[in-house]
Amino acid sequence: MRSPRARLLCALVATMSMLAGCGLVSSSGTFHDAHLPDGERPLDGAKLVVTSKSFTEGVLLGKITATYLAAAGAKVTDLTGAPGSASSRQAQLNGDADVLWEYTGTGWVNYHNETETIADPHELWQRVHDIEKRDHNLEWLPPANFNDTYAFGAAAPTAERLQVKSLSDVAALPVADRTFCVDDEFFSRSDGFIPMLQKYGIAYNDPNGVPAGNVTRMDAGVVYTATARSAPCNFGMIYTTDGRVKNLKLVVLDDDKKFFLPYSGTAVVRGAIIDRYPQLRPLIGTISEHLTNDLMQELNGRVDIDGEDPADVAYDWLKSEKLVE
Repeated sequence: MRSPRARLLCALVATMSMLAGCGLVSSSGTFHDAHLPDGERPLDGAKLVVTSKSFTEGVLLGKITATYLAAAGAKVTDLTGAPGSASSRQAQLNGDADVLWEYTGTGWVNYHNETETIADPHELWQRVHDIEKRDHNLEWLPPANFNDTYAFGAAAPTAERLQVKSLSDVAALPVADRTFCVDDEFFSRSDGFIPMLQKYGIAYNDPNGVPAGNVTRMDAGVVYTATARSAPCNFGMIYTTDGRVKNLKLVVLDDDKKFFLPYSGTAVVRGAIIDRYPQLRPLIGTISEHLTNDLMQELNGRVDIDGEDPADVAYDWLKSEKLVE
């Protein structure tokens, strides 16, 4: 389950059977040993279970958190890379996992079936925080400074040639230049492609808007390379923290009318655990304040493009920021 691409029902039956039959197991190994630079151990004696979903960014965030909390003295059980799309969430609800990185948009839409678009990231976080605290005693800590949401990108030369920096700029282009690559899911979503065009005053399947022939539907992974080549489209649907954005030198267009829901990365801790170990707030806050879209693109790219192990990437980054030794 990844931010806007979350599909909560995928493999749910298999996941629930796995949880009931043999417990949650990690599919991605362990983390590196480290200690805090000052030698302090504010979590000495704490026992924590850190889990994550199985996509790259989720595993990276889990590895970073597991490494850092263990460096702070906790005995950490690493259940990052939980198989299936719902197992990590269910494990936390069951009390079998303590810390999990989530996304505010996922909480709002997928967990609570809300349809209102809240453009302000802080307001959305607060709404999700309050619902999750009330319904599940889960503490959604203040979000990090990255937003893994939908966006449209263009190759840098194409963006420069067409003089576009925002989706409003795209709406002002001649019809022939408004060409798009999208995947089938985004094309058909109620918060996807056609409603986005409407938000920007563009009619779909209209000779004066975006004719159907101007839209190519393809696998999500192929969208990135097609967009980088500017063929068959000038603009492609992307995810804002995907490593391919930086690797392919794509320009992310500003959603200046705030159509897309924020998917701010947020560490979620069980209420009983945060009450027992309140020092988790500043410790996880230290991680959160370092995380940005550019950084997540870089770290995701090191795994997805360069083939590095997430545990190594997490450890190297923590060392580079002098957060651990």
